[in-house]
Amino acid sequence: MAEAHAHDHAHDHHGPAKLSDGFGKWAMRWISTTNHKDLGTLYLVWAFAMFFVGGLMSLVIRGELFAPGLQFVDPEFFNQMTTMHALIMIFGGVMPAFTGLANWMVPMQIGCSDLALPRVNNWGFWILPFAFGLLLSTLFMDGGAPASGWTMYPPLVLQTGEAFPYLIFSIHLMGISSITGAINVVVTILNMRAPGMTLLKMPLFVWTWLITAYLLIAVMPVLAGAVTMLLTDRYFGTSFFNAAGGGDPVMFQHIFWFFGHPEVYILILPAFGIVSTIIPTFARKTLFGYASMVYATASIAFLSFIVWAHHMFTVGMPLAGELFFMFSTMLIAVPTGVKVFNWIATMWRGSMTFETPMLFALGFVFLFTIGGFSGLMLAIAPADFQYHDTYFVVAHFHYVLVPGAVFAILAAIYYWIPKWTGVMYNEKLGQFHFWWSAIWINVLFFPQHFLGLAGMPRRIPDYAVQFTDFNVISSIGAFAFFIGQFVFIYNMIQCMRGVGEPAPARPWEGAHGLEWTVPSPAPYHTFEKPPVVDDKEVAAHA
Repeated sequence: MAEAHAHDHAHDHHGPAKLSDGFGKWAMRWISTTNHKDLGTLYLVWAFAMFFVGGLMSLVIRGELFAPGLQFVDPEFFNQMTTMHALIMIFGGVMPAFTGLANWMVPMQIGCSDLALPRVNNWGFWILPFAFGLLLSTLFMDGGAPASGWTMYPPLVLQTGEAFPYLIFSIHLMGISSITGAINVVVTILNMRAPGMTLLKMPLFVWTWLITAYLLIAVMPVLAGAVTMLLTDRYFGTSFFNAAGGGDPVMFQHIFWFFGHPEVYILILPAFGIVSTIIPTFARKTLFGYASMVYATASIAFLSFIVWAHHMFTVGMPLAGELFFMFSTMLIAVPTGVKVFNWIATMWRGSMTFETPMLFALGFVFLFTIGGFSGLMLAIAPADFQYHDTYFVVAHFHYVLVPGAVFAILAAIYYWIPKWTGVMYNEKLGQFHFWWSAIWINVLFFPQHFLGLAGMPRRIPDYAVQFTDFNVISSIGAFAFFIGQFVFIYNMIQCMRGVGEPAPARPWEGAHGLEWTVPSPAPYHTFEKPPVVDDKEVAAHA
């Protein structure tokens, strides 16, 4: 029976979907595929479609804020845009993009033929279009889309119109998708590594994804519980968060941020793994302090569970609570600082070259560190009383998530696309894309620090006239940054069409890892037999 199943699985799909087979067959092949590469591609295409939708929403926000007064949209729709932009970028953009990279690269990097649960993998992806179909449909309902911020704080969120149950159900579906993907990654990494690949020989990207997957499994059910309590408050007469019935709206904040702060690290840990892979390649050195990077990642994940209330310094918590959350938040800077030190030490006296993946990795290190420093400022409880709910917070988390997470995703795609497609991307376009993005992202977000320090609140469609200049600069940066991403899309489409120089099996001179031992493009079933783990091949990691 086991032999029959293995035979069936190995020949489930003999190759990638081709449009020349006819549209029906081609469509069904993509819909029913269980191949990790196909699903990785679907996740990445989906993520960039959602980045486009979420980006358009951000342009509505920045267009409205170009000048004081109300320009284009009413305040209610503005609030809907801020809420939908955040939900779509986080759950529809960054998380699926990292899941797509995990689908593509984790099996290749640990030497297995596919993820452990391929049908579950297919199911996890195809939940997403339904989840976001529900969420986006709320824009057309009476009362409009949710307008309570992505945090969904009561009592404001309970004033949502017909969209409310659709919001809750879509979040449940997103959570199911995330949990299935995370379980798949954990089972695959722990059970299907090639012989000889011990845990401390795994590439850093695999390690960061293993730890991220545990975070997802731990905290997505917490979010599900919080939004289900909102649902019962609205429709079933409970009073979890209703002060009139003996509940407490601040309790929602505690539950939400117990999910929300580990979620921040879910959005950045895979980026650490990507940068820890790319910098050694282009510095042509082994990664400095491999073991300390693994332990630092695990430390960050552990500490992320005990710092949640630093988002809540202004709710009136006891002084002892403020001190605990202030010092524990500062403590996270230590393992994060270890990582930044190790990246710099890896580059020290390296034989560095500056291809596009390396540029995005360096942009990540520099700009993510700025986001980290502003995070330390927010960790100081008395100072946070001034920063809280201002544009300083907006500047902080966008520095972490855009030149942080998104730059790492772009770096990874430029780094691995020769392996995926078999052709090299256009290096001149790649370099242009980096410099355009790096300049305009700072024009977009750096002025927001000053707006916040001057006291401009976040999530408002209108503002006092003294904030005009920095808002104008920020809005110009937003439109310019958005336009520049079409250069990237064009470059990637050309690669997918096979336009470009043929890529060798190892297109980067300093690259090490099992993924570079197979031809480019990688075969549909990468390893029919487990590869032999060559210690030289993993030396760059360990």
